[in-house]
Amino acid sequence: MHLRYNYRLDPQPRHRAALGKAFGCARVVFNDALAARRQAHQAGQRYLTDAELSARLTAAKVADARRDFCHQLSTALIRENQAVAVENLAVKGLARTRLAKSVHDAGWSAFTGMLEYKARLYGREFYRIGRFEPTSQRCSVCGVKDGPKRLHVREWQCGACGAQLDRDVNAAVNVARAAGLAVTACGAQVRPGSALAQRGEAGTHPTSRQEAA
Repeated sequence: MHLRYNYRLDPQPRHRAALGKAFGCARVVFNDALAARRQAHQAGQRYLTDAELSARLTAAKVADARRDFCHQLSTALIRENQAVAVENLAVKGLARTRLAKSVHDAGWSAFTGMLEYKARLYGREFYRIGRFEPTSQRCSVCGVKDGPKRLHVREWQCGACGAQLDRDVNAAVNVARAAGLAVTACGAQVRPGSALAQRGEAGTHPTSRQEAA
């Protein structure tokens, strides 16, 4: 005895938009795959397997999208800044960790190469900091080096000055300083902790403003 069940979906508007995009992409890929197999047959080539179609239709597009994104971002960064500093990351080492896919997707080497040649093209300063600079170990507020941290640690509090530090922002500030650039936190999550005022800072005297003037 065979049973058959009928289901009806009633998605919300935002779900309809997402489903429409998914079905549209699937239709495009199917049509492209069908055309690729037809062209291979007409050219006397052997039948293309699903794996070969996937490599031909999706990989070549991912690389193009990544390259286009890197070009647009690098151009914007160079045009909007007089100087750019990057850290020479150990990409091969990171590629052996659980971040391997993210590292390869980012295309760090190609991106920094774009920044470097575009800096020369637009007359900007470009600095590359060595990979052994402890940018993630040094507090960008007080300068104390408190040792390496595991990759999952994204925020921490400096044990010396009490500053609350964001890993990426803290490293960016340290990279810029290592390049000899004057930087500020620009409103990011790098702020000093509370501390007691010194005796000479505890009050404001009436003559302070006149003396300052």
